[in-house]
Amino acid sequence: MSVRRTLAATLATLTAAGLLTACGTSDAATDEINPKGQRGTGINIGPDQHRIREKKVDAIAAKVPAAVRERGTLRLGASADASPPLGFYATDDKTRIGSEIDIATLIADTLGLKPEFEEVSWENLFVGLDSSKFDGVLSNVTVTEERKEKYDFATYRLDNIAFEAKKGSGWKVKGPKDVAGKTVAVASGTNQEKILVDWSEQNVKAGRKPVDIKYFQKDTDYYLALQSGRIDGYLGPSPSVNYHVASAGQSEVVGTLSGGGDGLQGKIAATTKRDSGLVEAYAAAIDHIIEDGSYAKVLGRWGLSNEAVEKSEINPPGLPKPKN
Repeated sequence: MSVRRTLAATLATLTAAGLLTACGTSDAATDEINPKGQRGTGINIGPDQHRIREKKVDAIAAKVPAAVRERGTLRLGASADASPPLGFYATDDKTRIGSEIDIATLIADTLGLKPEFEEVSWENLFVGLDSSKFDGVLSNVTVTEERKEKYDFATYRLDNIAFEAKKGSGWKVKGPKDVAGKTVAVASGTNQEKILVDWSEQNVKAGRKPVDIKYFQKDTDYYLALQSGRIDGYLGPSPSVNYHVASAGQSEVVGTLSGGGDGLQGKIAATTKRDSGLVEAYAAAIDHIIEDGSYAKVLGRWGLSNEAVEKSEINPPGLPKPKN
């Protein structure tokens, strides 16, 4: 995916595919994306975000290592890919917006630091942490046992995946039996694919029908297949599913589960180099924004309230290491 692929470009693609002309529109006058015919309830995708801000909390700021306090900036890495609603470019094609930017800004404000963002490729997020180029990364990073060997984590969101189906389907997904015999699309090589394949195998062992798993190359292909009835549902990352449901208006979330599968709730965390001295400051700042309500406002405006955490955890159990 191009690192400069904007939401505006995505909307143009969807419109050309006939998905937004039937179900959702981008309003140039208000910089909002809404289900067609609705106003005042859309998602602001313009450069003027009216971003929620925090005030410095001295007791929490004191937890920041002296070198970072003296510098006065918090250098944060973020993935350059366009991934609404987490991080993407506004309608001006240059202003970076999204839930991850909003939460990172709240944390920096609480610590009394100016956030400085740099968008890089996914693998370079960790290179930047390793070299101390970045003080932290808030970019949908899941806590894993393998990553904990090199990095410290302060959780701020649940790592969930979600089933999306046409609105009014009456379908609810809670476990393997609910997808038996269904045609479900999923991205190849993802954790959600692994879970869906495992559920299909469980169904076969239980004497139920397997899942008919379909693969497509682009998001627009999933949505076209869903609206035309060629698939019953799509299993993808909960943030992107929730965003599409809110912006397009013709589908619904019919089931949500942990990105870690049945055994463990996956968690997204502020990530820093191990023993950098920053993880306690991050956790305290996250707890503060949870307590004062600014965190809930950010998640609410991006449609992510169902991924809220009650408090930040430092280095909780992560997804297990892959088996060789």
